Amino acid sequence: MTLRPPVEPMLAQAVESVPGPGVLGELAFEQKFDGYRALLFTPTGPDSAMLLQTRRGSLIQDRFPDLVTAADKLPDGLVLDGELVVWDTKAGHLSFEGLQRRTTARGRRSTRALATSLPAFFIAFDILQQDGSELINFSYRQRRLRLEALFAARHLSAPWTLCPMTTDLLKAEQWLESWTEISGVEGIVVKAMNQPYRPGHRGWYKLRRRNTTEAIIGAITGTMIRPQLLLLGRHDAYGDLRTIGRTAPLRAELARLVGGNLIAAEAGHPWEGWRFASAWGSRDILNVTLVRPELVAEISADTAVDRGGVFRHPVRFKRLRLDVTVEEVPLFSPGPSAPPAEGSG
Repeated sequence: MTLRPPVEPMLAQAVESVPGPGVLGELAFEQKFDGYRALLFTPTGPDSAMLLQTRRGSLIQDRFPDLVTAADKLPDGLVLDGELVVWDTKAGHLSFEGLQRRTTARGRRSTRALATSLPAFFIAFDILQQDGSELINFSYRQRRLRLEALFAARHLSAPWTLCPMTTDLLKAEQWLESWTEISGVEGIVVKAMNQPYRPGHRGWYKLRRRNTTEAIIGAITGTMIRPQLLLLGRHDAYGDLRTIGRTAPLRAELARLVGGNLIAAEAGHPWEGWRFASAWGSRDILNVTLVRPELVAEISADTAVDRGGVFRHPVRFKRLRLDVTVEEVPLFSPGPSAPPAEGSG
């Protein structure tokens, strides 16, 4: 049976540490890139064309003419699972914002212009179909061997990239510590070597590198006594308080602790009149209460930061730093990015 979109991708659940081999058996570790999940379908006959499907089932191949052109290097009847990223040629790094621009572009002229300044890469980490035959019931080990053989036999290079994988836990830990210093690589994904591919099932595990740092509490949701979320900021070089993100919901005991130290904002708060999205990229607006930007929060955050210096994922509140002043909090700054490896790496 031939796979055709929409196909639900297999998913990963976030964990704090690598699951033991006793639970999953022999493990594989892949680098986790910060892009858009995508499934790629090559033609199955003379009347079909390459299709590029998002995680939610939308088809976006018309936004990526560079990938469509490069698909002639791929065999027919192929389905790949991977991560879609783009490279900002002017800035010289991976760009999540550029990826958003490409996926929302309209019109042939616009998509082709963006393909020049923001070329796309498809980082393949799984193969679900080959020569028109489904492979989802094959083990990950078998599928990975077929994927590696495909890259070797076809001499595939940019924009087709083979996701780095290792079965060496020490090497994976090195990736987690060193590669995640590069914005654009945010962690590792752990997979069992004997696993089949189960569409829609959270059978993999993802670990993002998390760094502990400080930020200023500028606003909250909930009540002053029992805040739910903390909206965080940092001063820039000019002394302006810039937003950097929000926390995940606070546990009850932490909410009581924070609430006991909050003071309502007076007139002239730097965020007066601002509106805050409920999530990164969302149009839903939070109902917030401004507070005096005098409290410092210690937070744990992953490495996914957009060019505007905002954490794309909610950070974790660890504790109040009543011993630290706002002047001691790191200054606001955006983060760098770096390119994906080419070829079979």
